[in-house]
Amino acid sequence: MVGSAGHASTGDFDKVLVLDFGAQYAQLIARRVREAHVFSEIVPRTITAAEVMEHEPAGIILSGGPASVYAPEAYQIDPEILDLGVPTLGICYGHQVIAHELGGEVASNDVAEYGRAHLTVAAPSLLLRGLPEEQVVWMSHRDAVVTPPDGFSVVAATPDSPVAAMEDRRRNIYGVQFHPEVAHTDRGQEILKHFLYEACRARPLWTHASIIEHSVDAVRAGVGDGTVICGLSGGVDSSVAAALVHKAVGDQLVCVFVDHGLLRKDEAIQVEDTFRSSFHMNLIHVNAEDRFLDALAGVVDPEQKRKIIGETFIRVFEEVAAEVSDARFLVQGTLYPDVIESGTADAAKIKSHHNVGGLPEDMELSLIEPLRDLFKDEVRAVGEELGIPEEIVWRQPFPGPGLAVRIIGEVTRERLDILRSADAIVLEEVRRAGLYNDLWQSFAILPAIRSVGVQGDGRTYAYPIVIRAVTSEDAMTADWARLPYEVLERISSRIINEVPGINRVAYDVSSKPPATIEWE
Repeated sequence: MVGSAGHASTGDFDKVLVLDFGAQYAQLIARRVREAHVFSEIVPRTITAAEVMEHEPAGIILSGGPASVYAPEAYQIDPEILDLGVPTLGICYGHQVIAHELGGEVASNDVAEYGRAHLTVAAPSLLLRGLPEEQVVWMSHRDAVVTPPDGFSVVAATPDSPVAAMEDRRRNIYGVQFHPEVAHTDRGQEILKHFLYEACRARPLWTHASIIEHSVDAVRAGVGDGTVICGLSGGVDSSVAAALVHKAVGDQLVCVFVDHGLLRKDEAIQVEDTFRSSFHMNLIHVNAEDRFLDALAGVVDPEQKRKIIGETFIRVFEEVAAEVSDARFLVQGTLYPDVIESGTADAAKIKSHHNVGGLPEDMELSLIEPLRDLFKDEVRAVGEELGIPEEIVWRQPFPGPGLAVRIIGEVTRERLDILRSADAIVLEEVRRAGLYNDLWQSFAILPAIRSVGVQGDGRTYAYPIVIRAVTSEDAMTADWARLPYEVLERISSRIINEVPGINRVAYDVSSKPPATIEWE
């Protein structure tokens, strides 16, 4: 019975829909809207006008995209969306879509605009009201609107974009060729706020306190007097989810910590000590290492690993639930990026998260997912508001499938022991250098391959370790961290000298996209 009994209602907040045309910045647009304290949701470009109205949006933003509006495979929009009377803002490709659909002209520029450009305000404007007549914006396009549709005023231009911003105040439709959502546009957030507060009349009610209030109310309404179990990993997501639900239902909550044998060094002890002493919640510790490792024996495909781990987790939770007042609800720390990456109607599948795409269809528990609409930075802020200890709130993310998805190949006890030892050294040295809180994640990966090395006077044939460290705000995009050479040198030297079975250390210098943060 897969359902969501405690998913906080977003109907209490004004909502802005972000239509995703395949832009690298679509998630960033959604985050910037939320930073203005207005709830946003990413929806597919294929959404119909009728489906839009089912969301009852206060506004619509059309994202950028990679194609030309004239390309045979160009992404289009249901033209009726522009006739709904809902305030609409097009950004980059979305700006061109509006012009193309409403009778304006889009043409290929002789000179592409990529990077910073100087914008000149040309006429009175809602979006640009109160901003300097000359300002720096961020461009990323080749095509440009050269003639606006009837009814639109050209309110700003750059040397290579004659219609860099346009407005039809009567229809409440706006377009900008530049990207107000990126930090390189000096006054971009103010431009978005003008659209949200003045064009959409959206109320800035999406605050951390209101998120908690509405989540607590939704959990109480969904659960009633039923018993709830929470899959607690000790990470920030499950910890904040547990604290929210505990605030709602108190002793009706029973936390279950499943040691699946895929944790980092000494993690099981740390999690149990922290939650028994800091939270005073009912906590059941289940040692299921043999069960998980037996289920993973011989499995190398990462999607299969995730699905096996997800299903085994659920089966363990169901067994515990049957012993705990026949609980009917399961709390999970599912986040919005988990949902997007696992593949929904709104996005192609990147990888199945064990708590989304890895769930069995015949599970007997109803899900409570109070964080399902939140990005990671929002979860951390909610955690601080709830008084969760700083060492948990700011703990680096750790995947639910644990080290199983950091071993590239079959998961064995030997490989787990090697990876645990190497990973512990990475974290020790990152903390020693004072970099832990500056990094989104830092960890070790064990590819199940061997290479030749020399140690002492002998030949070795051993595993490599790959170090991964990234910076990010929400895990939707990430950049590889420029760790100091001396830190990398210490990590490499210690791993090779202290961890048997390792003769080589490499550093991953790829960003997301095109890579993902985790390797599997």
